[in-house]
Amino acid sequence: MTEALRLDNARFLRGNAACPGCPIPKELDTLLSVMGKRTVLVVPASCTSVILGDTRGTPSTVPVIHSAMAASAAIASGVERALRARGEKDFNVVVWAGDGATGDIGFATLSGAAERNENILYVCYDNEAFMNTGIQRSSLTPYGAWTTTTPEGKREFKKPLPLVMMQHRIPYVATASIGYIFDYEQKLRKAKGIKGFRYIHLLSPCPPGWRYDSSLTVEVAKLAVDTGIWPLFEVENGEFRLTSVSKTHLDKSRRKPVEAYLKLQGRFKNLTQEQVQEIQRMVDEMWEEIKALVKK
Repeated sequence: MTEALRLDNARFLRGNAACPGCPIPKELDTLLSVMGKRTVLVVPASCTSVILGDTRGTPSTVPVIHSAMAASAAIASGVERALRARGEKDFNVVVWAGDGATGDIGFATLSGAAERNENILYVCYDNEAFMNTGIQRSSLTPYGAWTTTTPEGKREFKKPLPLVMMQHRIPYVATASIGYIFDYEQKLRKAKGIKGFRYIHLLSPCPPGWRYDSSLTVEVAKLAVDTGIWPLFEVENGEFRLTSVSKTHLDKSRRKPVEAYLKLQGRFKNLTQEQVQEIQRMVDEMWEEIKALVKK
């Protein structure tokens, strides 16, 4: 068993205020176990804000700075520079932010920090909506998904944010899924050893927001990868590589049909068969684009 998964090495304490089936505690425990005690977390307003502060004390064993949604990357940049100016060494500054604070409200400061190549790690845990404030759609909500602001299903497509971050030419970009935790852990370790701006986009299923039974979080997260909807990859200094099981998914016959993923989630229950076929078509088209990236 790896260090990140040992209970006696937990960096994120049990008994927190997360919803049943929420993957955030395990995601943070893995993050902090890899990054170590000399880590500062910057957390914009999100579900994690509640998890970290809804009970007496905090489950985090490292310092946490709570920020406005738009400011986390800028604050993290300032913290890293201040610690470096004080002569501190061997520390990590990490932004832990949801999709709304990353792809929407906080995108300006995220892009700015990436353009300056600030020496911070930015992890977007993507639950595909503004969950903490009532399940409103974000730009990272997928096509066809129910939210309280898209009651008939979102009509727009999900913003391809990892690909947008690739265009900033930062040292490291990766995608991950809690369903493949060893791949996630390995990417954290790699990111820790790289200087400059690093970005990890982590699929983070939400039982109440996605409308599935809380026991199915890992299954849903795995199916996102196994159907090809969520490819696992990393881009290190411009070199694109598929990772984990996604390496086999260039062969379409190795990917499960998208319907296997969609049917487990109540947020997709109103999809027509034509819409399901459209989503399958989009996934197949995305993999043709990925083939082109792999060949470069």
